[in-house]
Amino acid sequence: MGEKLPILKPAEVVKAFERGRFVVKRQTGSHVIMYKPGTHHIISIPLHTGDLPKGTLRAIIRQAGIKVEEFLEILKG
Repeated sequence: MGEKLPILKPAEVVKAFERGRFVVKRQTGSHVIMYKPGTHHIISIPLHTGDLPKGTLRAIIRQAGIKVEEFLEILKG
């Protein structure tokens, strides 16, 4: 758990999860709902202005069923 998360905009997080084979299912209000085909992992990403808080990003990564290290690899792309 020593990996540091970068400061990201919500749209950058959505793009990163798309590279990680997550698919946008719908947008409800200011939240994008994504899922990974073949799994039961559903995530909700708030599309608010400004940066996504690191605690929120960590919770989204946990919901996605991946480790922070895996997310950072996807982010590097």
